Amino acid sequence: MMNTDIQVIIVLCTAPVTEADRIAGILVRERRVACVNTAPVTSRFIWQGEECRDDENLLIMKTTRTHLKDLINRILEIHPYDVPEVIALPVIGGSGAYLDWVEASTQAP
Repeated sequence: MMNTDIQVIIVLCTAPVTEADRIAGILVRERRVACVNTAPVTSRFIWQGEECRDDENLLIMKTTRTHLKDLINRILEIHPYDVPEVIALPVIGGSGAYLDWVEASTQAP
């Protein structure tokens, strides 16, 4: 179901396996995100003219539109990569109770 009032955003970011949990913990504790799922991925890309293949973790973060800019800036501050992948996708529907929980979980206590 389409709901244009939904303010939830999914943010995707890859990180080194050794750093993903640290990044996720910071963002949850600071309430910039309600939840972070991590999943192992293998990334292939060209960086500085070289083909690369890295084992990483994909962070799947749930936040709100109001937190998006600050979340991106914070990821850029704490991420070890020079150019980390940070992609935001709008949520166009879902469980109302879950979406409400995401919004409530990103509010200051």
